Amino acid sequence: MKTLILGLTAATLATAAFAMGNKAELDADGDGMLSFAELLVGYPALTEETYGTMDSNADGAIDAEELAAAEEAGLIVSGS
Repeated sequence: MKTLILGLTAATLATAAFAMGNKAELDADGDGMLSFAELLVGYPALTEETYGTMDSNADGAIDAEELAAAEEAGLIVSGS
């Protein structure tokens, strides 16, 4: 059972990294989430207001799903 859980966790993390594509390079601390400061590197015009809108679960960080949703909604323009 532990092996299954570890495998599923690894698959989930790999999927998130894939979904972020080149944006994973922005993740300076490697935690799988993007802070406002990290996103500013790739999106220098990003405002705190837009970042707050992107953070749909209000946890203070942007995950791969939130980033994809922001791009789809036109909040930010993908560089990749």
